[in-house]
Amino acid sequence: MSEVLVDVKNLKKYFPTGEKGKTVKAVDDISFQIYKGETLGVVGESGCGKSTTGRLVLHLLEPTEGTVTFDGQDLSRLKKSEMRTMRKRMQIIFQDPYASLDPRKTVFQILEEPYRIHHPEMSREEIYAQVEKLIACVGLRPEHITRYPHEFSGGQRQRVGIARAFVSSPKVIFADEPTGNLDSRTSKQVLYRMLELSKNNHVTFVMVTHEPELAECADRIVTILDGKVCSNVVQDEETKKKNRDALFADLEGDLDIGGEAAKEQSAKKPSPKGEGARRADEGQCSRSNPAKEE
Repeated sequence: MSEVLVDVKNLKKYFPTGEKGKTVKAVDDISFQIYKGETLGVVGESGCGKSTTGRLVLHLLEPTEGTVTFDGQDLSRLKKSEMRTMRKRMQIIFQDPYASLDPRKTVFQILEEPYRIHHPEMSREEIYAQVEKLIACVGLRPEHITRYPHEFSGGQRQRVGIARAFVSSPKVIFADEPTGNLDSRTSKQVLYRMLELSKNNHVTFVMVTHEPELAECADRIVTILDGKVCSNVVQDEETKKKNRDALFADLEGDLDIGGEAAKEQSAKKPSPKGEGARRADEGQCSRSNPAKEE
């Protein structure tokens, strides 16, 4: 069995309603584990508590009860300075890329900030070189570095959000409805890019979504209903491959995660010449040929 990275035990989060003695049980006694290197899908209908669960696991919210142990450390026992150090090992990709990106900053300034916080010893030139490599890994071009968020499409903005999540070389990334505001085709492109980067950088990837089609690309699927875990299913390799093939089949390019169906589909269409492999930070990220966003 794989090594446990995150251990969630009896997690609860109750919010007051404003009426005396009454609360909303957003998360109600949830327990599950996240293993190193896996892709986990957390699925459920809107309002079921899945996004709140993600924020509790990342310690963005204080739990009412229960514990979250990350890499052997109980997050509730960490001091503020210790938690700040821990932050670089756990990152989040938000649902709305426009709301989560500072509109007054360029892409470089947005991606520079985490380096300044976690790697103060790096020079501006070193940071710029890393940012160039990183945006190439998410399918953006060098000229995009000086642009502002409003100058991008929704899919491109989300790619900036993905790049920001990978800056600190985290051990786990939570993607909270990362394709919720995108059209079907763009959401597949963005999902593929996240899966590709996680795989090549050996990052544990947790995808929170209400779309079963997307969750079925994961190694394991946890389903949440009314604040409780109602199922925890490990997918066999054959089923997972079939699901990924079907999801990415209509995308252009040689998608190594998409499988044979995607390759057969791409053979029918001309695809741009690949640019080969690039490195970002300490991990390897292979730049594929995703379809051009509309």
